[in-house]
Amino acid sequence: MKLTFLGTGAGLPSRQRNVSAIALDLMQEQGAIWLFDCGEATQHQILRTSIKPRKIEKIFITHLHGDHIYGLPGLLSSRSFQEGKTPVSIYGPKGIKQFISISLEISCTKLKYPLHVIEVTDNFYLDTGQFIIDAIALEHGINGFGYRIMEKNQRGALQVDKLKDYGIEPGPIYQQIKANPSTILPDGREIKREDVIGPDKQGRKIVIMGDTRNAMQFLDFVAESDLLVHEATFQSTDDQLAYQYYHSTNTEVAKLADAVDVKKLVLTHISARYQGEELKDFKKEAQVYFENTIIAEDFMEIEISQS
Repeated sequence: MKLTFLGTGAGLPSRQRNVSAIALDLMQEQGAIWLFDCGEATQHQILRTSIKPRKIEKIFITHLHGDHIYGLPGLLSSRSFQEGKTPVSIYGPKGIKQFISISLEISCTKLKYPLHVIEVTDNFYLDTGQFIIDAIALEHGINGFGYRIMEKNQRGALQVDKLKDYGIEPGPIYQQIKANPSTILPDGREIKREDVIGPDKQGRKIVIMGDTRNAMQFLDFVAESDLLVHEATFQSTDDQLAYQYYHSTNTEVAKLADAVDVKKLVLTHISARYQGEELKDFKKEAQVYFENTIIAEDFMEIEISQS
């Protein structure tokens, strides 16, 4: 499981940062890529990575401001020309369906794959079998959401030494023992799975928050995340601007992460006003409250390993 930051700037592109887009690589887990937001030129950013657009199967949109959605029509269209044939599902606030429909209709774009658009509500809940995704409404002056991706716990590993002590040699029987609560061996003995398997592997949890102010109201939603990705458009000294424009500051978000046992915090959606030494100060300020804080940069990759 890996995150690639395709755009980390706020509002409009700059020379250092494109606008919002994050790719979640689930090729090992689901054979797919999930995208979170799709700002202008996201497909251009993808060209500079190993991501294959045809592998993008889910797109989650946090809100409908242009720096989060203007790249969608182009990406969807190009996917048809890049051997994309599998269905794509897009999740986003009310209005996303109309935006996509009108964009494709007016440009006479015909997709070669099924497209499903689902408008998210406060009770959004999606179970893919291995992952559960839910959403929370944000405070941004426009309908918007943060998304939580929770991997289900995985069954522990077989304790091979114990099986060998029972005289059971490696072979297809091992898979049978792991797949069933109990297994009858050819000699008539019963092996209970719980006696020969290790503890469950804890599933990973990622939270990707869209633009919002008053970050501390989301304590329960982000609690105990392995990785929290949160916008921090402004530095703490610009807190009045942050509140006025419905955004968060670096220290607000760091305090949130510290309060609820987040393992790692990534700040993104950074205003272009912070450059060079100012950006270093931006990071140091946040680390006063939560040491394991990093500032996202375009094309940065983060592996989320299992505990």
